Formats: sequence, structure tokens, C-alpha cells
Amino acid sequence: MLEFSTDDLDPRDRFDQWREVRGKSLFGVTIELAPERRLEFHGSFRASMIGTAVASEMRASSYLVSRTEADIGRVAGNSLCLALQVRGRGMLDAGRDRFAQVGDGDMTISHSDLAYAAMPGSDNGFHYRLLKIPVNDELTLGRSVHDLHAAKPIGDTKVSHAFRAVFQALTCGKHPLSDPQSDITHVARLALAARGRLSEAAPEVRGAVRAGLRHAAIDLMDQGLHRPGLSPATVAGSLGISVRGLHLLFEESEQTFGRTLARMRLGMARKLLVEFPGLTVLDVAHACGFDSLATFYRLFNAVYGMAPGEARSLPSLH
Repeated sequence: MLEFSTDDLDPRDRFDQWREVRGKSLFGVTIELAPERRLEFHGSFRASMIGTAVASEMRASSYLVSRTEADIGRVAGNSLCLALQVRGRGMLDAGRDRFAQVGDGDMTISHSDLAYAAMPGSDNGFHYRLLKIPVNDELTLGRSVHDLHAAKPIGDTKVSHAFRAVFQALTCGKHPLSDPQSDITHVARLALAARGRLSEAAPEVRGAVRAGLRHAAIDLMDQGLHRPGLSPATVAGSLGISVRGLHLLFEESEQTFGRTLARMRLGMARKLLVEFPGLTVLDVAHACGFDSLATFYRLFNAVYGMAPGEARSLPSLH
């Protein structure tokens, strides 16, 4: 994990440090900010390896950013760049009269070695996540991506939904990944399908869609952990698939819906037991969607080898 924040620097040095060391050397971009606003600048980022990819997250004050031919020559990447604008609207100029408005929650897909310029739409700063994936013919199924200028996915389709779900799973770190490198491959192929470079009918894309639906199902399960009545039918209905189709998604990962849900609830329960000692075991069980205290005790002991009350002496999971 690589982390950096301007908070530890003299305000007079923050923007210059960010621009020269982080912008040019690490990100391979050129950034500009009016001199009168530089004393107020702040920024932080973190980056980590996930399989062969680099996932990064950045929060900073608003500024102009571009990737010039000189930047590309200095820091070339030959990678797919998959980005989420968590917060902060602006205008993206990918050259040749290709402009796009980018707002909160928008995603973009591009090749790393193409020039672009981005202009903020406000002075309120931004929050941005990026997944950078080195490309080869096996990953792209032989399709060229070197002319993939920065743009948003095409339309609102099952592929684009699956793409977003796998991206979130890889960059948010909310749930453990059983096979991160497979998910990297899936998200790359979904990105190419979302930009029209791969057919949605290709077996590899269909497999990636199923992986995305499984991650989307896990997100829905996470949101509904506290509901005892959370069922396969509820999750399947939200995804627009059959209950049998939902079960098949989990079977492909050698899991089941029920076991996955129980593990998630138990993980949440352990966290609550450690971090909120004022809650009773019964309170925790109900908060995590268990309608039977006996079932909660049995499953907790089976997974952690101890009673729920004993878990209070465990270290925090953070």
C-alpha cells in the first residue's frame, strides 16, 4: 500500500509537491492551479496492487489536469484505465472534438497512452477511483485498445451494470475477493464490451457478466443483512434474474447463497461484538438478521470456534 497526504506539508509546498512529485512522476499527468488558490490546496491518495492491476483512490482540491504527449513519453503505461468519479463534476476533452460531461458516479474507460484534458465544474474538490490494468492480447481477446479514448460506457445495459459491480468489488475492499486476478480479467473484458470492443455474446463476456451479477448480489445482501427475511427471491428479483439463476451464480464460485449470507452476517456480528461492548449478544444477533439466538450461537461457534461472548476479547478487525 502506498499512501500520501499533503496534510503533513507546509501549505506553501503542498501544491508544488503534488504537481511535481505526484502528478508528473507518479500519475504521469500535468496539473495546474491558479497561484492565489495554492495555499488552500490539499490532497491525499492511496494505491495498492490487486493481482496485476493497480487500484488507486484520490481526494483533492479542484484543479486542471491533462495528459500530454510529453507526459505519455515520460510515463507510458499500455494499460486500460477504468475510473469512477465518486464526487466532482467536470468536462472531459479526449481530443478530436470528443467532449463529455462527467458527474458524480460516472465511470470512464480509456487506454493510458492517449492524451486528454479535464476541467473541474466547481471549486468543491473531487474524489476519484482508478483501476489501471496492463493489457495483452490474452486479456483483450486480441482486440486492439490503443485507440480507446476516454469516454463513458455505452448505454445502461446488463454489461455496464456488471462492469460497475466488479469495479466496486475491486476498488472498495469491502468484501474479501476469492480470486482477485479473475476479477481483474472480468472487469477488463466488461469494460471493453461496455465500449463496444467485445461482443456481449462472447463466452468470456458472458462469464464476466455472471461474475458481475454475483458481486452485485453480494452488495444487495450486504445492504439487507439486518433483515431476517432476506431471501434468494428478493435478491434475484432486484437483479432481474430467476432464483435458479441466482443459485447458479454462487455455484460457479463453489459457494451457496445461504452459506455466503451466513458468513457475511457472522462477520458483521463479530465486528459489532468487539466494537460495541454495550450491546447484548441478543442485540447483535438481531441486528445481523438472525431471528434465532440458538442458530446464531451454533453458527458462530462453528465458524470461529468460540461463543459470541468470548469474541469480545478479540482485537478489532480494523
